[in-house]
Amino acid sequence: MRITFFSASLLAFPLTVALTGCSKPSIDVPASLTTIGQSTPVAVHVHDAHGVSKLTVTLAQNGAPYQAWQTTAASKDADTTFNFNLGVKTTPQLHDGAAKLVIEATSGSLFHSVTRYERDVNVVTQPPLVSADSDQHYLYLGMADLATMNVTGAYTSAGVRVGNQTFRAWPMPGGKPGLFSLFAFAWNMPSGTTPLVYASNAAGNDVTTPLTVIFPKKEQPVYTQHEIQVSDQFLQKVLGELDPNGTGDPIARFVKINSEMRKANNATLANLRLKTADHFLWSQPFTRQAHSQAEATFADVRSYMYHGKKIDEQVHLGYDLAVTQHVGVEASNDGRVVWAGPLGIYGNCIVVDHGYGLQTIYGHLSRIDVHEGDMVKRSQVMGLSGMTGMAGGDHVHFAMQLDGVQIDPKEWWDAHWILDHIVRRVELPGFSK
Repeated sequence: MRITFFSASLLAFPLTVALTGCSKPSIDVPASLTTIGQSTPVAVHVHDAHGVSKLTVTLAQNGAPYQAWQTTAASKDADTTFNFNLGVKTTPQLHDGAAKLVIEATSGSLFHSVTRYERDVNVVTQPPLVSADSDQHYLYLGMADLATMNVTGAYTSAGVRVGNQTFRAWPMPGGKPGLFSLFAFAWNMPSGTTPLVYASNAAGNDVTTPLTVIFPKKEQPVYTQHEIQVSDQFLQKVLGELDPNGTGDPIARFVKINSEMRKANNATLANLRLKTADHFLWSQPFTRQAHSQAEATFADVRSYMYHGKKIDEQVHLGYDLAVTQHVGVEASNDGRVVWAGPLGIYGNCIVVDHGYGLQTIYGHLSRIDVHEGDMVKRSQVMGLSGMTGMAGGDHVHFAMQLDGVQIDPKEWWDAHWILDHIVRRVELPGFSK
């Protein structure tokens, strides 16, 4: 009798074939795909070492499956992204309501293993309907206002658009029907731009309707022009504080701080709009720093001069309010601190949120006495004025922003304006008329 011995390598061979031939595809679908509309773009990524022999997409409603898409050719790549459209245009049997998305990927391996992926989606075939208030909105550059609106149908976002800027809508206070939006007409917005109330949904539908706007008959205000003399002492102060480890030409470094750092700092301020309350945190008109003199106003155009030569130009989006050295910096209204610390050209800076995207900014402080998350009261002292950052003298830089767009504060100091533009349109609890 002959006994045959097989080597370990020969025994392993068919096992290796079995292991490598039974891989299953992995399917990745963007988390943002929650709604299917008329023709919604979809990108599905499939990974399989042996490629994909077939991909089938089905949409099911009320137990009835409808094939929505299928590959026309196999892919031998280990990673393949399939791009296609889903919706009523390709699957006319669909109707508004819940549906189930089913994706099946078949491996290009020897055993053609299949992976099944499912997700609940919502079919939305109709755009929302939006209507705006019939008020006349009087606007000028840098001003804010409030609009009310009604939206029906499925929508994921709504508000007011002014040019390329968007301002969120919020549910009316007090449980009343409808929405409202605080919006701004920015200092550099082209004259005659019409604010639009909008509503959008995840299916790609977007509808708008214009607000009735009245602009001043006279020309828009011409902003004040200022020349800022940059002395060697001020130059070294700014570089020492904001670019202590920098090298190279001091003027180039100063201009970079004044332009690029300013832009980055303003982006940081704008992003604080995401840290806003969904209700009013204030009930009385905003207050201006007590006994202060305005050394600069909103949207002043500043030419920076060094030894008689213009080296830079920037727009100053706030008020420089001066009293005495190291005066107590007062909160302009009730709110919650969302920033308390250094911020580039603004030096030691505090930002207070007042709800619904409205925030006040206090810059150049010598000392900060509040912390992020603190609740502050109107006229509460939050720190001391100073000359940190891009400040040539002791003062507080006071500014306001609405959904990240900096606005002229002066209207918010006026009780009559608050009454006409805010209280007359929405409920502001505690406001004294």
